[in-house]
Amino acid sequence: MYSGAMRPVAKTLRFAETLCEEKGLSLTPLRREVFSLVLGHKAPVGAYELLDELKQGKPNAAPVTIYRALDFLVDAGLVHRLAALNAYTACDTQLPGHGGLMLICGGCSNVIEFEDAAVEASITSSAAGFNFQTSSEPVEVRGLCQACKEERDTH
Repeated sequence: MYSGAMRPVAKTLRFAETLCEEKGLSLTPLRREVFSLVLGHKAPVGAYELLDELKQGKPNAAPVTIYRALDFLVDAGLVHRLAALNAYTACDTQLPGHGGLMLICGGCSNVIEFEDAAVEASITSSAAGFNFQTSSEPVEVRGLCQACKEERDTH
């Protein structure tokens, strides 16, 4: 389970390189740099914030540059796009199947990524009852983490 803690960047980059090699994908220097930038954030980060950081070393970088790299990283299973926040976060590389559930704190934007086969099966089954096929995109659930809930309750 990933809960917003900083990831060991060097180890995660080695994992990403291995994963891409196994999938026959090319983790180019630019994609690697963008992934490194995402890894450097404890909380989900927006594309334009990443672009500003990328421009520090590559002044000519354009929005299309960052979006193409992020699309690759999402497709490769290294980054999640969080629709609820319009932001990106690195995937929990400890999860075997690319965590299917994301708890997103509305207070601090902390993300908890986890897998729960029973919950995922229940969602798939319920959707099938409506002749609806679910996608492989993570399910996002908004709420409050323990720290934000405690802070809210004390005010």
